[in-house]
Amino acid sequence: MAQKPKVDPHVGRLGYLQALVTEFQETESQDAKEQVLANLANFAYDPSNYQYLRQLQVLDLFLDSLSEENETLVEFAIGGLCNLCSDRANQEHILQTGGVPLIINCLSSPNEETVLSAVTTIMYLSSPGPGSHPELTATPVVQCMLRFSLSANTRLRNLAQVFLEDFCSPSQVAEARRRPAHSALGIPLPRTEAPQQP
Repeated sequence: MAQKPKVDPHVGRLGYLQALVTEFQETESQDAKEQVLANLANFAYDPSNYQYLRQLQVLDLFLDSLSEENETLVEFAIGGLCNLCSDRANQEHILQTGGVPLIINCLSSPNEETVLSAVTTIMYLSSPGPGSHPELTATPVVQCMLRFSLSANTRLRNLAQVFLEDFCSPSQVAEARRRPAHSALGIPLPRTEAPQQP
């Protein structure tokens, strides 16, 4: 009796991801782009998809989207990068393709979710150890984290405090405190008042 050919269940997933990437590249609709990028960011949460996402150059698609004027696209793109960043190969790709300045720029976003994802991504990229990529703990970034550590947003405040304690040396923090605050990337001071309840 002939054996059934083995079917790789992942082929279907690769095809689906390829279709998403193609749709993103070809559609003129901002709504469609947002929907596709949100889907890709969700797929980036699953480590079993990392290989396919690298193969389809989705990391570059996310990085390119960080320069969009559409804040929703930026939010989904940095969210996708944040999801991918726990993987060493993905970290290396971001670091080697000049992704760090694009991610740091997201710290000045008016969208808190974008800022949270950017801070988390910077922490992942810093994880090989303090000093391995000095741009991640440059003085303007540290100043930014000092300001975020005063935020009314508990998640942002806590993330910033962890970054300052675990990824920065005491001398880096001291230097950032000494520098004039206006040199901090043009990042607006986080809101310190509690958000209004509906």
